Amino acid sequence: MAEPKPQPKEQKQDKKAVEKPSKEKTEKDKREAQLSNEVLVRILGYDVPGSRNLYTGLIRIKGVSWSISNAVCLKLGLDRAKKIMDLTKPEIQQIETFLKNMNVPDYMKNRRTDIEEGKTAHLLGTDLDISKDFDIKRLRKIKAYRGVRHATGQPVRGQRTKSHFRKNKVAGVGGRKK
Repeated sequence: MAEPKPQPKEQKQDKKAVEKPSKEKTEKDKREAQLSNEVLVRILGYDVPGSRNLYTGLIRIKGVSWSISNAVCLKLGLDRAKKIMDLTKPEIQQIETFLKNMNVPDYMKNRRTDIEEGKTAHLLGTDLDISKDFDIKRLRKIKAYRGVRHATGQPVRGQRTKSHFRKNKVAGVGGRKK
């Protein structure tokens, strides 16, 4: 009897290429397909998924919290359970104008008694990021405790540091092995 000849390596590699894709790839493809089919509504420069309710969708905008989202729904008389994709263009414009000029109590706003102007305002999007960066730079410049903590990468609000906040440090309790 003749022994069967071993197949060349190239043919074995071809069989692997023909195999069915793994479950991970198919699940990933499904997620990508869902995201590509999902309707996105643009509100104040942010993409809000259309499948979300108005109440939960508005918090995707930077600077809009749950309480602000609730205030928008109540003040404008919109249904909280209404889907974002079901909003009409006038309703979206109404939401945008309300968010730009908030008519809510001062305790709900995120910029109370601003240091430079002394006014209370509510900032959204990049304005919020910029003001936060300027505040941290000001604290560093005057060498306030919080500014020094920001500069050194330490926790700012009084957390303990014995077991947490260990960035870029040697792991382990003992010294280096010789």
